[in-house]
Amino acid sequence: ALQDVLATLTGPVLVAATAGTTDEGLIDPLPDSVPDTASALLNFDGISYAKGASALRQLVTWLGEKDFLAGINIHFKRHKFGNATLADFIDNLAAATDRDVHAWAEQWLRTTGVDTLTPALTGGGLHWQLTVDRDGSRPHRVAVGLYDRDPSGDLVLRERRELDVPQTAPADLTGPRPALVVVNDDDLTYAKLRFDDTSAESAVRGLSRIPDALTRAVIWNALRDMVRDGDLAPADYLEIAHAHLVDETELALVQGVLGFARTQIADRYVTDEARPAALATICEIARALLRRTEDGEAPGLRLTAVRAFIDSATTPDKIASWLDEGTVHGGPELDPELRWRILARLAVLGATDEPTIAAERERDPSATGQEGAARCRAALPTAEAKAAAWSALFDTDDLSNYLFTATAQGFWQPEQAELVREYVPRFYPAAIALGARRGAAMAEAAGRHAFPSYAIDPESLALGEHHLTSDPMVPALHRKLVDQLDDLRRALKARTS
Repeated sequence: ALQDVLATLTGPVLVAATAGTTDEGLIDPLPDSVPDTASALLNFDGISYAKGASALRQLVTWLGEKDFLAGINIHFKRHKFGNATLADFIDNLAAATDRDVHAWAEQWLRTTGVDTLTPALTGGGLHWQLTVDRDGSRPHRVAVGLYDRDPSGDLVLRERRELDVPQTAPADLTGPRPALVVVNDDDLTYAKLRFDDTSAESAVRGLSRIPDALTRAVIWNALRDMVRDGDLAPADYLEIAHAHLVDETELALVQGVLGFARTQIADRYVTDEARPAALATICEIARALLRRTEDGEAPGLRLTAVRAFIDSATTPDKIASWLDEGTVHGGPELDPELRWRILARLAVLGATDEPTIAAERERDPSATGQEGAARCRAALPTAEAKAAAWSALFDTDDLSNYLFTATAQGFWQPEQAELVREYVPRFYPAAIALGARRGAAMAEAAGRHAFPSYAIDPESLALGEHHLTSDPMVPALHRKLVDQLDDLRRALKARTS
């Protein structure tokens, strides 16, 4: 409840202050000036809200709830009949604490990037010292969870201790060495996390044996960041998911892990040769979840598994049978969203055609059906289908934002990389011209959805960097291309690590 109040009262200031293009913060988070409204709107994106909320949570933790509430009350009293600035907010918090809030604000709101926190244990026997190493410059107050393995194999919490980072001295621990040390166990700060060697082994072996869902989420996020930074092989992440996801009970975790595995690892981070094995692993996870949910007790989990299986199918027979019968074996019955999802995958696999898409469009005359048909037609693996989709995207201005997005989503497919290779260099001038004609919203859609995400090679990266530095373009497209090229660098690094 406290965080909701803070987000309402101070969120707009801190959202703007913590904006950045990626988790590395490629754009200054608190610019001294904003030249126009188009530039201002660029700051309101996913990282702004995620990082802004995390910064608020960390600020409360770092100050302590008592001092924070005292500062908030001072702020309300001084400005109850008027507006206030970020500087006013910081001054009022500083009046209620001995901590240097101005230095905190400088480090958190006027510096880019994200810190990395890693635990280190020294000592032996029943006496240990814990140090949290920091790669970065921000002050943090974190909860460190110490976990032991019980006789059943579960990882149970011994204690959770709050520490300031950087530390003034190592923290003393008594008892045997913990099997697992989790920095930021309560997700109190905005930082990347790493593990010491013993904790890494325990996390990989026992992730599904940790009772607390938030701790599991913190570990899954750390593993994801390690893949994105090239510190964990994509295939190893898939093995961990295969070992533990079938036992996961939290729907959000299953959705997040499967989504990252499917859209990033299978489509971008593994090599072309390794991709079939990655898709097969995701299908195996989905099958296991389907078997586990046959009793109907977890419909959300079952639906997530159905979607993952459809999106990862490498042969058409099973999903085509679902479409013909109108139901997944054992449920659920197919609604329009699932029918279009199956048909889109069949289009990618070359297992459907234009008459079938037209018949399905007639069956579903809604706006969803119109988008589904556009996505499927663009996904057909023929030169004619790709040429028609490209012309609709960039040669005319007839498509709405929604139909443009659907067509772009169908156009680029990892399975069809060779078929669409000639369009990779054509994307940049086409997107720049589109943005100039149709404005920021369409430029952002082009950068997000029509970017050649599956051309994972140094030549594609060099081409994008050349256009980014050489060609004038609307700010929305420039911002999105910065993000896309950063993701492309990560994918290249993951493939070569």
